[in-house]
Amino acid sequence: MVLGSGGREHALAWKIRQSPSCDHLFVAPGNAGTAQVAKNVEIDPTDFDAIANFVKKNAIDLLVVGPEVPLVLGIADYFEEHMPGLKVIGPKKEGAMLEGSKSFAKKFMKEYGIPTASYLEVSSSNIAEGIAHLSQNDGPYVLKADGLAAGKGVLIIEERETAISELKEMLGGKFGDASQRVVIEQFLKGIEFSAFVITDGKYFSILPMAKDYKRIGERDTGLNTGGMGSVSPVPFVDNDVMDKVKKRIILPTLDGLLRRNIDYLGFIFFGLILVDGDPYVIEYNCRLGDPETQSILPRLETDLVELMEALYSERLYEIPLGKSNDCATTVVLVSGGYPGSYEKGKEISNLEDARGSIIFHAGTRLSGQRVLTNGGRVMGITSLAPSMQESLEKCVDNAQLIEFEGKYYRRDIGFDLR
Repeated sequence: MVLGSGGREHALAWKIRQSPSCDHLFVAPGNAGTAQVAKNVEIDPTDFDAIANFVKKNAIDLLVVGPEVPLVLGIADYFEEHMPGLKVIGPKKEGAMLEGSKSFAKKFMKEYGIPTASYLEVSSSNIAEGIAHLSQNDGPYVLKADGLAAGKGVLIIEERETAISELKEMLGGKFGDASQRVVIEQFLKGIEFSAFVITDGKYFSILPMAKDYKRIGERDTGLNTGGMGSVSPVPFVDNDVMDKVKKRIILPTLDGLLRRNIDYLGFIFFGLILVDGDPYVIEYNCRLGDPETQSILPRLETDLVELMEALYSERLYEIPLGKSNDCATTVVLVSGGYPGSYEKGKEISNLEDARGSIIFHAGTRLSGQRVLTNGGRVMGITSLAPSMQESLEKCVDNAQLIEFEGKYYRRDIGFDLR
């Protein structure tokens, strides 16, 4: 059973369905795309009791947690207590704090010597120190809500007075409880990319690397979104960079978890930035990223179910990880007005005419035989080809073909890498 309803969850379900080990597959709550490869179940991913009842009734062996909120709320702890035989893919609450609290993550990195931007933690009790810090330093200024804020809690601001004003607003409840504490970070100038590992807390395998594109406008302009597309592999991540990522970031992170006796089974996402040839951690996620998952899983040639089950038998190191040499590009179709206000319920047509790409649904729902929009990011179009340019062209061809009112997408995903 996969929990979640986005493009990441459709990609997970699509990949899991390919495994000969998978007899039955459920997605809760799912979308119009997951309904093509699994049975959708109307259960909220944070309703642990309802999930437990369904798991018992349907003899589910493996529970894959897609989004971060159930993990931060302790779903893995819940099932360890109430149903210890169930294999849950995702860390327990303490491990999920790597994503659930920016302050926790920064202290963790500082303690274990993991390269990251310098920072100051601010709350209402030391707001004067925060204002003084901003006043004494030049922009750009990076303000991060400590807790989960649905991807909206990170602000990059050029002007000092605006940064001070935003700090006051955040501490005053702009992002609810998530911004009761704010982390002010040093701005790092470089190029971002994403690394993913699957781990049992001791052994790990590195999944294909990716780079996502968050800005709504082409050439990375305009407002930040949840992600307008992604590519895999990443050309500038050569053996030297990969070696630094492994030795300076992945290994110390796992060592730190072990030293703190944090039992971690699942995925770790490392949001990274390359500064003058050296990688730094921008953020951790305790699950796979979206839309990057839509680019990395089509390149993964290893049975994903076998990898996940190996976490519970300490066999991960025995399984060779195969990756396609092809390039994968994902182009996200979004609703008109996103990331601001947008309308739902627009009918999507010509899906059956798309060729040469994988269509991963995100904000969609079924209404009888019709597929309707049901979110800001509607679907991701992923294509594989020998070159990034060819894979992008396949995506754009199908993006032009698929229709719904207000459709928008970027035609330049991977523009800075070609």
